[in-house]
Amino acid sequence: MEALAAVLIVALLTLITLVLLLLRRLPVTPRLPASGPIEARESAEQPKPVVAGADTATAERATADTATAERATAERATAERATAERATAERTSEQSRRLFAQQRAEAEAREQRMADRETRLEQRETRIEAHAGRVAQRDVEAAARASELEQQIARVAECEAEQQATLERLAAMTAAEARAELVRQQEQQARREAAVIVRDIEHEAREEGEKRARSIVTLAVQRVASEQTAESVVSVLHLPGDEMKGRIIGREGRNIRAFEAVTGVNVIIDDTPEAVLLSCFDPVRREVGRLTLEALVLDGRIHPQRIEETYEKSKIEVEALCRRAGEAALVTVGITEIDDTLIDHLGRLRYRTSYGQNVLGHLLETAHIAGTMAAELRLDVPLVKRCAFLHDIGKALTHEVEGSHAIIGADLARRLGESEEVVHAIEAHHNEVAPHSLEAVLTQASDSCSGGRPGARRESLESYVHRLERIEAIAAAKPGVEKVFAMQAGREIRVMVQPDAIDDLGAQILAREVAQQIEEELTYPGQIRVTVVRESRASEVAR
Repeated sequence: MEALAAVLIVALLTLITLVLLLLRRLPVTPRLPASGPIEARESAEQPKPVVAGADTATAERATADTATAERATAERATAERATAERATAERTSEQSRRLFAQQRAEAEAREQRMADRETRLEQRETRIEAHAGRVAQRDVEAAARASELEQQIARVAECEAEQQATLERLAAMTAAEARAELVRQQEQQARREAAVIVRDIEHEAREEGEKRARSIVTLAVQRVASEQTAESVVSVLHLPGDEMKGRIIGREGRNIRAFEAVTGVNVIIDDTPEAVLLSCFDPVRREVGRLTLEALVLDGRIHPQRIEETYEKSKIEVEALCRRAGEAALVTVGITEIDDTLIDHLGRLRYRTSYGQNVLGHLLETAHIAGTMAAELRLDVPLVKRCAFLHDIGKALTHEVEGSHAIIGADLARRLGESEEVVHAIEAHHNEVAPHSLEAVLTQASDSCSGGRPGARRESLESYVHRLERIEAIAAAKPGVEKVFAMQAGREIRVMVQPDAIDDLGAQILAREVAQQIEEELTYPGQIRVTVVRESRASEVAR
């Protein structure tokens, strides 16, 4: 509309300019004063003066001059008006041309802007169409993915239904029946645990009464000449020089941390000249740590990789020592034909203590007392000795199997081919099963004589060790746990987990669960720090 109005205005101005130019080019006819008949009438009407002939001629000349002057004046006025009109027409034409040029430029600018706007609109429309095409394509792809996902969900549902049907067919019961069976088993387990707790309470009460009676009876029993054991949880390793302490510590404590993490033994370095202390409640672990550190000091190369290699060698060496100790104990007692696994477990008891008393020494002492009593009663001496010698074999597995060492030992002996008399004597020596044979009664009596003599046992260390063992057992029972070490006299527990089974968040949850269970089940002074270590290693061999 604006462009049409501008064109109409320009056309109107052009028409006006052409009209003015045509008017300027027309011939101009001067307007003459009225004369002739009118003047004659006027002169006729006027009274003619009565003059002479000369005066008449003079008046006519004057009249002619006047007419001439008037005609000249009229012509000049007409010329001046024509000049003014031409000037006005020229100015109007110039203004019209300028206005036309200006309006034409504005119209062209508007047309250019309109063209640019149309171009932008076309480009925007093109982009919108392209975007709409992409959106439509995405919608199609999304619909295809949704359809594929629905198909996969349907296939998974079918597979689950098939698996459930297969499981029900194999188990010969439905899902509801399986849930009912699981609930029933859980109820039975709860009742069993409650029964075990009641039994333990009754057993503790009975044991307390028996302990008092035993202390009176053993005063009348001939004491066996035996060494008095002293409890110790520390080993001393002598060094060739104090500079070796720095090498054991390593740069920024790297070596000592690696040693403690691998062996589970605390290294105490103080002002004692040329000596370090190894502290651990588990004597087998402490012996392995002592041999490891001794080998590292002799070799001189102390770094984390070397510590791990030496630790594996020391474990093998301690296992060999246990084997030799078990064979020597069998020779001392005079027992033959025994399973090799039992020999290894007996050797491990060389490094175990019970209330401060060495367990392997306690077994030897118990076997001698039982053999003496059996000889006096004319019973089968080798069988009684065998029962008494194996009655605490379950203590070698208390770190690995949950339960009483008597029941654990009886199951182990039964599995490894021992006779029912020996198995019954083992499981009945703490009255967890009522004794119904002479061998079981003599095993109880000899065990009481060996453990009840003055200086044989001390209860403080055993309760301390039991608490540390329970702490490690709580953490070891969690899924994904690889190793558990009680450190710093039970004030810290380090849990080594499998990195593939437990992630970082799972490690935090595990630490919280272990701490809560320790708070609920144990009584201890101060506080216990639970540290969960999740370590990933990657190694490759360059050839």
